[in-house]
Amino acid sequence: MVLGTVVGPVWGARHAAGLDGATLLIVERRNGSRVVAIDRLGAGPGDRVLTAHGSRVRDLTVGEQLPLKDVILAIVDGIHEA
Repeated sequence: MVLGTVVGPVWGARHAAGLDGATLLIVERRNGSRVVAIDRLGAGPGDRVLTAHGSRVRDLTVGEQLPLKDVILAIVDGIHEA
């Protein structure tokens, strides 16, 4: 799992089957890299989120019919850093 910040949405006039009703968001990770993740929690720009990658995570959270492997698992309210 990786922490990141939502930069903004991704949208298009057409999309792959299975993406109906799904929101795609660009998430910038702490190391500066970016990934497009599927969101069903209602995250928005500026939100800190916890993401995970992999077909098993996707299958268990948003369904195996989706053609993405990066999933937003949580909107983070706070982080305790020692």
